[in-house]
Amino acid sequence: MGTLKKINLVVLILIAIASFFWVRHLRNRVMTLQGAVIMQNADPRKQLPIANVEVIASGAISVSTAKSDSSGLFKIDLPKPLLRGQIVKLKFRHPDYEPLDLTVGNPKALSVAMLAPVIQEKPVEDTLKRTISNVVVRYSIKSATVMTIASAVRLFEAVNKGNVPCVKHHECSPDGRWKAATATVTIETGAGNEFRNARASCIAGPCPFTKIDSSGLERDGQTASVSATTWSDTATFLLEAEVVHPTVSDVVRNSYPVIFGDALNFTLPPAAEGLSIQADMNGETIIFPVGPALIMSWADCNARMNSDQTRVYRCELKPGYRWLNPST
Repeated sequence: MGTLKKINLVVLILIAIASFFWVRHLRNRVMTLQGAVIMQNADPRKQLPIANVEVIASGAISVSTAKSDSSGLFKIDLPKPLLRGQIVKLKFRHPDYEPLDLTVGNPKALSVAMLAPVIQEKPVEDTLKRTISNVVVRYSIKSATVMTIASAVRLFEAVNKGNVPCVKHHECSPDGRWKAATATVTIETGAGNEFRNARASCIAGPCPFTKIDSSGLERDGQTASVSATTWSDTATFLLEAEVVHPTVSDVVRNSYPVIFGDALNFTLPPAAEGLSIQADMNGETIIFPVGPALIMSWADCNARMNSDQTRVYRCELKPGYRWLNPST
Protein backbone atom coordinates (compact mmCIF):
# COMPACT_ATOMS: atom_id res chain seq x y z
CA MET A 1 0.00 0.00 0.00
CA GLY A 2 2.85 2.34 0.84
CA THR A 3 4.40 1.66 -2.54
CA LEU A 4 1.16 2.62 -4.32
CA LYS A 5 1.01 5.92 -2.42
CA LYS A 6 4.56 6.71 -3.44
CA ILE A 7 3.76 5.98 -7.07
CA ASN A 8 0.69 8.21 -6.94
CA LEU A 9 2.70 10.98 -5.30
CA VAL A 10 5.37 10.76 -7.99
CA VAL A 11 2.71 10.84 -10.72
CA LEU A 12 1.08 13.92 -9.17
CA ILE A 13 4.44 15.68 -8.96
CA LEU A 14 5.19 14.87 -12.61
CA ILE A 15 1.76 16.12 -13.67
CA ALA A 16 2.28 19.36 -11.72
CA ILE A 17 5.69 19.92 -13.32
CA ALA A 18 4.35 19.18 -16.79
CA SER A 19 1.39 21.51 -16.23
CA PHE A 20 3.70 24.28 -15.06
CA PHE A 21 5.88 24.07 -18.16
CA TRP A 22 2.86 23.72 -20.47
CA VAL A 23 1.26 26.86 -19.05
CA ARG A 24 4.58 28.65 -19.30
CA HIS A 25 4.89 27.51 -22.92
CA LEU A 26 1.42 28.83 -23.74
CA ARG A 27 2.19 32.15 -22.10
CA ASN A 28 5.41 32.53 -24.09
CA ARG A 29 3.69 31.88 -27.41
CA VAL A 30 2.70 35.12 -29.05
CA MET A 31 1.22 36.28 -32.32
CA THR A 32 1.78 39.71 -33.84
CA LEU A 33 -1.10 41.96 -34.79
CA GLN A 34 -0.07 44.41 -37.51
CA GLY A 35 -1.73 47.48 -38.90
CA ALA A 36 -1.32 51.00 -40.20
CA VAL A 37 -2.55 54.39 -39.05
CA ILE A 38 -3.47 56.92 -41.74
CA MET A 39 -5.35 60.19 -42.07
CA GLN A 40 -9.05 59.99 -42.73
CA ASN A 41 -9.81 61.39 -46.17
CA ALA A 42 -12.09 60.45 -49.05
CA ASP A 43 -9.20 60.97 -51.48
CA PRO A 44 -6.81 57.97 -51.19
CA ARG A 45 -3.90 60.23 -52.21
CA LYS A 46 -4.43 62.27 -49.05
CA GLN A 47 -4.60 59.32 -46.65
CA LEU A 48 -1.13 60.09 -45.32
CA PRO A 49 0.59 57.93 -42.68
CA ILE A 50 0.55 59.17 -39.09
CA ALA A 51 3.55 58.60 -36.83
CA ASN A 52 3.74 58.39 -33.02
CA VAL A 53 0.17 57.26 -32.54
CA GLU A 54 -0.24 55.33 -29.27
CA VAL A 55 -1.94 52.01 -29.93
CA ILE A 56 -3.40 50.09 -26.97
CA ALA A 57 -4.56 46.50 -27.50
CA SER A 58 -6.65 44.84 -24.81
CA GLY A 59 -7.80 41.23 -24.85
CA ALA A 60 -9.26 38.87 -22.30
CA ILE A 61 -6.02 38.34 -20.38
CA SER A 62 -3.55 41.02 -21.40
CA VAL A 63 -3.00 44.64 -22.43
CA SER A 64 -0.22 45.62 -24.87
CA THR A 65 0.86 48.99 -26.24
CA ALA A 66 2.86 50.19 -29.23
CA LYS A 67 3.46 53.33 -31.30
CA SER A 68 3.19 53.80 -35.04
CA ASP A 69 6.39 54.58 -36.95
CA SER A 70 6.93 57.16 -39.70
CA SER A 71 5.15 54.93 -42.22
CA GLY A 72 2.14 54.54 -39.91
CA LEU A 73 3.00 50.91 -39.16
CA PHE A 74 2.35 49.42 -35.73
CA LYS A 75 2.98 45.91 -34.38
CA ILE A 76 1.59 44.46 -31.16
CA ASP A 77 2.42 41.05 -29.68
CA LEU A 78 -0.59 39.14 -28.34
CA PRO A 79 -0.78 35.82 -26.47
CA LYS A 80 -1.14 32.84 -28.81
CA PRO A 81 -3.35 31.05 -29.34
CA LEU A 82 -6.30 33.32 -28.59
CA LEU A 83 -9.54 31.62 -27.70
CA ARG A 84 -11.79 31.04 -30.68
CA GLY A 85 -14.15 33.95 -31.06
CA GLN A 86 -12.08 36.17 -28.76
CA ILE A 87 -11.89 39.78 -29.89
CA VAL A 88 -9.16 42.39 -29.44
CA LYS A 89 -9.99 46.01 -28.73
CA LEU A 90 -7.66 48.62 -30.17
CA LYS A 91 -7.44 52.23 -29.00
CA PHE A 92 -5.63 54.87 -31.05
CA ARG A 93 -4.56 58.09 -29.36
CA HIS A 94 -2.71 61.15 -30.71
CA PRO A 95 -3.09 64.76 -29.51
CA ASP A 96 -3.62 66.08 -33.07
CA TYR A 97 -6.31 63.55 -34.01
CA GLU A 98 -9.67 62.43 -32.72
CA PRO A 99 -9.49 59.25 -30.58
CA LEU A 100 -10.53 56.05 -32.30
CA ASP A 101 -11.55 52.64 -30.92
CA LEU A 102 -11.64 49.54 -33.11
CA THR A 103 -12.67 45.95 -32.48
CA VAL A 104 -10.64 43.25 -34.24
CA GLY A 105 -12.24 39.85 -34.65
CA ASN A 106 -9.33 38.26 -36.54
CA PRO A 107 -5.94 39.26 -35.12
CA LYS A 108 -4.21 37.75 -38.17
CA ALA A 109 -5.86 40.30 -40.45
CA LEU A 110 -4.20 43.66 -41.23
CA SER A 111 -5.85 46.52 -39.37
CA VAL A 112 -6.10 49.98 -40.90
CA ALA A 113 -7.09 52.85 -38.63
CA MET A 114 -8.19 56.16 -40.15
CA LEU A 115 -7.88 59.10 -37.75
CA ALA A 116 -9.68 62.37 -38.21
CA PRO A 117 -7.65 65.52 -37.46
CA VAL A 118 -8.73 67.60 -34.49
CA ILE A 119 -10.61 70.66 -35.75
CA GLN A 120 -8.90 73.87 -34.68
CA GLU A 121 -11.13 76.18 -32.68
CA LYS A 122 -9.78 79.32 -34.36
CA PRO A 123 -8.37 78.45 -37.77
CA VAL A 124 -6.05 81.00 -39.26
CA GLU A 125 -7.64 82.73 -42.24
CA ASP A 126 -5.99 81.86 -45.55
CA THR A 127 -5.45 85.53 -46.27
CA LEU A 128 -3.33 85.83 -43.12
CA LYS A 129 -1.20 82.76 -43.79
CA ARG A 130 2.26 83.02 -45.30
CA THR A 131 2.40 81.44 -48.74
CA ILE A 132 4.83 78.74 -49.89
CA SER A 133 5.37 78.09 -53.60
CA ASN A 134 7.88 76.86 -56.20
CA VAL A 135 9.27 74.16 -53.90
CA VAL A 136 12.46 72.45 -55.05
CA VAL A 137 14.30 69.71 -53.14
CA ARG A 138 18.08 70.15 -53.35
CA TYR A 139 20.71 67.54 -52.45
CA SER A 140 24.25 66.61 -53.42
CA ILE A 141 25.80 63.43 -54.77
CA LYS A 142 29.50 62.52 -54.72
CA SER A 143 30.72 62.32 -58.31
CA ALA A 144 34.12 61.11 -59.50
CA THR A 145 35.67 63.16 -62.29
CA VAL A 146 38.94 62.68 -64.19
CA MET A 147 40.93 65.55 -65.70
CA THR A 148 43.75 64.90 -68.16
CA ILE A 149 46.67 67.11 -67.15
CA ALA A 150 49.60 65.78 -69.24
CA SER A 151 50.94 62.92 -71.32
CA ALA A 152 53.92 60.72 -70.52
CA VAL A 153 56.38 59.63 -73.27
CA ARG A 154 59.47 57.47 -72.78
CA LEU A 155 61.83 56.04 -75.42
CA PHE A 156 63.95 53.02 -74.52
CA GLU A 157 66.16 50.51 -76.33
CA ALA A 158 66.78 46.82 -76.13
CA VAL A 159 70.45 46.55 -77.17
CA ASN A 160 71.44 43.37 -79.00
CA LYS A 161 73.43 42.03 -81.96
CA GLY A 162 71.58 39.93 -84.45
CA ASN A 163 72.41 36.44 -85.78
CA VAL A 164 74.39 35.43 -82.71
CA PRO A 165 73.64 31.82 -81.82
CA CYS A 166 72.11 31.35 -78.41
CA VAL A 167 74.00 29.43 -75.73
CA LYS A 168 72.64 28.15 -72.46
CA HIS A 169 73.76 31.07 -70.34
CA HIS A 170 72.18 33.67 -72.67
CA GLU A 171 68.62 34.88 -73.13
CA CYS A 172 67.29 33.36 -76.33
CA SER A 173 64.71 34.00 -79.04
CA PRO A 174 61.33 32.24 -78.73
CA ASP A 175 62.55 29.39 -80.96
CA GLY A 176 65.76 29.10 -78.92
CA ARG A 177 68.11 29.77 -81.88
CA TRP A 178 69.37 33.32 -81.40
CA LYS A 179 70.75 35.37 -78.55
CA ALA A 180 68.20 37.92 -77.25
CA ALA A 181 68.17 40.97 -74.96
CA THR A 182 65.44 42.51 -72.84
CA ALA A 183 65.00 46.09 -71.62
CA THR A 184 62.53 47.22 -68.94
CA VAL A 185 61.36 50.75 -68.20
CA THR A 186 59.10 52.09 -65.44
CA ILE A 187 57.56 55.54 -65.20
CA GLU A 188 55.75 57.14 -62.26
CA THR A 189 53.25 59.97 -61.89
CA GLY A 190 53.22 62.66 -59.27
CA ALA A 191 51.23 62.32 -56.06
CA GLY A 192 47.49 62.21 -56.63
CA ASN A 193 47.81 61.47 -60.35
CA GLU A 194 47.30 58.28 -62.33
CA PHE A 195 48.16 56.84 -65.73
CA ARG A 196 45.40 56.03 -68.20
CA ASN A 197 45.58 54.21 -71.54
CA ALA A 198 49.24 53.21 -71.18
CA ARG A 199 50.64 51.47 -74.30
CA ALA A 200 53.98 50.48 -75.78
CA SER A 201 55.18 49.75 -79.31
CA CYS A 202 58.34 49.13 -81.32
CA ILE A 203 59.12 52.15 -83.52
CA ALA A 204 62.61 51.48 -84.90
CA GLY A 205 64.95 48.58 -85.63
CA PRO A 206 64.01 45.02 -86.57
CA CYS A 207 60.53 45.25 -85.01
CA PRO A 208 59.33 41.91 -86.53
CA PHE A 209 61.87 40.17 -84.28
CA THR A 210 60.75 41.78 -81.05
CA LYS A 211 58.23 41.01 -78.32
CA ILE A 212 56.64 43.38 -75.79
CA ASP A 213 55.41 42.31 -72.35
CA SER A 214 52.69 44.86 -71.52
CA SER A 215 51.23 43.10 -68.47
CA GLY A 216 52.45 46.00 -66.32
CA LEU A 217 50.21 48.37 -68.30
CA GLU A 218 46.94 46.52 -67.89
CA ARG A 219 45.86 48.40 -64.75
CA ASP A 220 45.57 52.14 -64.30
CA GLY A 221 47.70 53.45 -61.47
CA GLN A 222 50.60 55.64 -60.42
CA THR A 223 53.22 53.47 -62.15
CA ALA A 224 53.50 51.99 -65.64
CA SER A 225 56.05 49.31 -66.43
CA VAL A 226 56.86 47.50 -69.69
CA SER A 227 59.50 45.04 -70.93
CA ALA A 228 60.61 44.55 -74.54
CA THR A 229 62.79 41.82 -76.03
CA THR A 230 64.69 41.70 -79.32
CA TRP A 231 66.48 38.65 -80.80
CA SER A 232 67.92 40.58 -83.73
CA ASP A 233 69.73 43.93 -83.74
CA THR A 234 69.01 46.77 -81.31
CA ALA A 235 65.37 47.94 -81.36
CA THR A 236 63.79 51.15 -80.08
CA PHE A 237 60.50 51.19 -78.21
CA LEU A 238 58.02 53.91 -77.20
CA LEU A 239 56.00 53.95 -73.97
CA GLU A 240 53.09 56.41 -73.83
CA ALA A 241 50.29 57.18 -71.37
CA GLU A 242 47.90 59.97 -70.40
CA VAL A 243 48.39 61.48 -66.95
CA VAL A 244 45.10 62.25 -65.24
CA HIS A 245 44.08 63.72 -61.92
CA PRO A 246 41.00 61.96 -60.43
CA THR A 247 38.86 64.02 -58.07
CA VAL A 248 35.61 63.52 -56.16
CA SER A 249 33.26 66.49 -56.09
CA ASP A 250 29.75 67.24 -54.89
CA VAL A 251 27.20 67.59 -57.65
CA VAL A 252 23.99 69.38 -56.69
CA ARG A 253 20.80 67.73 -57.91
CA ASN A 254 17.25 69.10 -57.89
CA SER A 255 14.06 67.14 -57.35
CA TYR A 256 10.46 68.29 -57.42
CA PRO A 257 8.18 67.00 -54.66
CA VAL A 258 4.52 66.00 -54.96
CA ILE A 259 2.04 67.91 -52.81
CA PHE A 260 -1.04 66.21 -51.36
CA GLY A 261 -3.15 68.41 -49.11
CA ASP A 262 -0.88 70.15 -46.62
CA ALA A 263 2.03 67.73 -47.13
CA LEU A 264 4.80 67.49 -49.71
CA ASN A 265 6.32 64.09 -50.46
CA PHE A 266 9.62 63.15 -52.08
CA THR A 267 12.29 60.46 -52.07
CA LEU A 268 16.10 60.62 -52.12
CA PRO A 269 18.67 58.06 -53.35
CA PRO A 270 20.87 56.31 -50.76
CA ALA A 271 23.97 58.43 -51.52
CA ALA A 272 22.19 61.78 -51.21
CA GLU A 273 23.70 64.33 -48.79
CA GLY A 274 23.13 67.92 -47.71
CA LEU A 275 19.34 67.99 -48.01
CA SER A 276 17.77 71.44 -48.32
CA ILE A 277 14.49 72.78 -49.64
CA GLN A 278 14.29 75.86 -51.83
CA ALA A 279 10.95 77.65 -51.80
CA ASP A 280 9.36 81.03 -52.35
CA MET A 281 7.95 82.39 -49.10
CA ASN A 282 5.62 85.30 -49.78
CA GLY A 283 7.38 85.71 -53.13
CA GLU A 284 10.95 85.67 -51.78
CA THR A 285 13.18 82.74 -52.77
CA ILE A 286 14.86 81.17 -49.72
CA ILE A 287 16.93 77.99 -49.27
CA PHE A 288 16.05 76.14 -46.05
CA PRO A 289 18.67 73.64 -44.81
CA VAL A 290 16.91 70.57 -43.43
CA GLY A 291 19.75 68.67 -41.79
CA PRO A 292 19.70 65.24 -40.10
CA ALA A 293 17.20 66.47 -37.47
CA LEU A 294 14.68 67.38 -40.24
CA ILE A 295 14.05 70.81 -38.75
CA MET A 296 12.04 73.26 -40.87
CA SER A 297 10.57 76.61 -39.85
CA TRP A 298 7.40 76.18 -41.89
CA ALA A 299 6.84 72.40 -41.95
CA ASP A 300 7.10 69.29 -39.79
CA CYS A 301 9.13 66.64 -41.61
CA ASN A 302 9.69 62.93 -41.06
CA ALA A 303 11.53 60.26 -43.01
CA ARG A 304 11.67 56.51 -43.34
CA MET A 305 14.03 54.18 -45.18
CA ASN A 306 12.97 51.59 -47.74
CA SER A 307 14.59 48.17 -48.10
CA ASP A 308 16.71 49.47 -51.00
CA GLN A 309 18.07 52.26 -48.74
CA THR A 310 16.16 55.02 -50.53
CA ARG A 311 14.60 57.50 -48.12
CA VAL A 312 10.99 58.67 -48.18
CA TYR A 313 10.27 62.15 -46.81
CA ARG A 314 7.02 63.87 -45.89
CA CYS A 315 6.81 67.49 -44.75
CA GLU A 316 3.48 68.83 -43.51
CA LEU A 317 2.77 72.57 -43.31
CA LYS A 318 2.70 74.12 -39.86
CA PRO A 319 -0.22 76.35 -38.81
CA GLY A 320 0.09 79.79 -40.36
CA TYR A 321 1.34 78.59 -43.77
CA ARG A 322 -0.40 77.55 -46.97
CA TRP A 323 0.51 76.56 -50.51
CA LEU A 324 0.14 79.41 -52.95
CA ASN A 325 -0.80 77.08 -55.80
CA PRO A 326 -1.60 73.62 -54.37
CA SER A 327 -1.31 70.86 -56.95
CA THR A 328 -4.13 68.80 -55.47
